[in-house]
Amino acid sequence: MARFLPKSLAAAVAAGLALSASVANAETWRYAFEEALDEVQGVFAQKFKEEVEANSDHTVQLFPYGTLGESADTMEQAQTGILQFVDQSPGFTGSLIPEAQVFFVPYLLPQDTEKLGEFFRTSKAINEMFPELYAEQGLELLTMFPEGEVCMTTQEPVTGPPDLDQVKFRVMTNPLLVESYKAFGATPTPLPWGEVYGALQTGIIQGQENPMFFIESTKMYEVTEVITCAGHNNFTTAVMANKDFYDGLSEEDQTMIQNAIDVAFDHIIDYQKGLHEESIEKIKEAKPSMQVNTLSEEERQPFVEAGASVEETFLEMTGEGGKKILDQLKADLEAVQ
Repeated sequence: MARFLPKSLAAAVAAGLALSASVANAETWRYAFEEALDEVQGVFAQKFKEEVEANSDHTVQLFPYGTLGESADTMEQAQTGILQFVDQSPGFTGSLIPEAQVFFVPYLLPQDTEKLGEFFRTSKAINEMFPELYAEQGLELLTMFPEGEVCMTTQEPVTGPPDLDQVKFRVMTNPLLVESYKAFGATPTPLPWGEVYGALQTGIIQGQENPMFFIESTKMYEVTEVITCAGHNNFTTAVMANKDFYDGLSEEDQTMIQNAIDVAFDHIIDYQKGLHEESIEKIKEAKPSMQVNTLSEEERQPFVEAGASVEETFLEMTGEGGKKILDQLKADLEAVQ
């Protein structure tokens, strides 16, 4: 004789099976970034994690800077699939994707946070052209976002390129950034981030550059005397997924990830409003003797003129592909001015 479950019990069994299937499909995704949990990349990552976990059965495990090695290590781990997500500046991906060095052409990006946010949100170069280049390296480019105006820290005041003469200046291992500081008159010295504080402390180098929040949070002001904001750049970073992993996801999961990225993007642009000024206040409170100087338009002009040669170097390094990206970026920037 056939046996039938009561409707209520059948529904409960079905729900249980659905839950088991859901749990079986749930995954833990690993996401590494180049900063601490309470710094800009970490704030973005936490918002992304929150959105993913609120809208799926997946969990996101976060790995701040240093927990899985240096930037080169986390990039390799992302490309091989050990990591599902990685946040890394084009400064470190320049050797893989030469065109990504365009973000180090001096005076290309504006400093206005709202204009920058709109540019990164709508740029054809970023959202249509760069993904193809990242895909060639086994990476799905999910977004790029700005982290704040880059300022120089030195032992002596800087009012023009002559003041950087003979100054050993730490730069990321990025050919175009090396060329920028050569053009500015300094002696560029590539160093892993983990060695920078000690190198400043012992005088191996005399300068470095970073957004103000990072200078404050890493206490770079303890081993330097002057901060100079010349308006030459805004730190850019990129969030990527391992492409094989991403392509293997369901359409539903891909949409959920992109929605989480969009929410985190809006959150981080909003989070940065006033962050530069707040960081200066914290630095001056911690070290009252600290000089923080913002160069006038007149003082910046020699840096602007020196930076023009760096754009030419970028075009020499990247050829026609680099020219197309640079031209499109300029058109995208013009659209939000």
